[in-house]
Amino acid sequence: MNPRAPAEARAFVTAHTTLAHAPLVPEIALHLATEITPVWQASEDWLAQNGIEPPFWAFAWPGGQLLARHILDNPGLVAGRRVLDFAAGCGIAAIACAQAGAASVEAAEIDPLAVAAIALNADANGVNVTATGADLVGAAPCWDLILCGDVCYESPMTQHILPWLRRCARTAEVWIADPGRAYLPRDGLDALLIREIPTTMELEDRTVRRTTLYRVRPAP
Repeated sequence: MNPRAPAEARAFVTAHTTLAHAPLVPEIALHLATEITPVWQASEDWLAQNGIEPPFWAFAWPGGQLLARHILDNPGLVAGRRVLDFAAGCGIAAIACAQAGAASVEAAEIDPLAVAAIALNADANGVNVTATGADLVGAAPCWDLILCGDVCYESPMTQHILPWLRRCARTAEVWIADPGRAYLPRDGLDALLIREIPTTMELEDRTVRRTTLYRVRPAP
């Protein structure tokens, strides 16, 4: 992307979203799409020019909402810790960690529009979150806690990230919040919490998603 891209990405996000609040986490303001079709079409046009991903960052998915709610309700779980929100989407879980007193919060997304959205959302909530577009899969973990919301929606994605997350779990705590996606592994996970998350028929095939927070067991 050209040198103007970060400013262009921020302008794109603000032009196609409205500051709103996820049902389960009203404390956090987010730049969210009010309708799916317009932002999806606009992102496809941007995709053709810049090679980016679909606009997953424009919605507060159930996994991210569960992570954020659990953190805000239990700030001691993250206070003073170094946290990575991996495949962070809109950054809702990262922002919750910053509000809960994490020592540092990094939010990783390979989509430049998502990186811009995370930065804008952090600014809207007055918190310090480092948004990065780096592909961290394979990197040596330098965090105490790694959060992943809704990451098992495709087989290639799951197969790419799970071995790394299991290795990271040897030295860091790793959580995955999943609303019943098809490619979630059936083993190596310990359920910590289950909650019904409000959603919409536009985003999902139902109005409520039963979402589970898991701790990832370390690789042998």
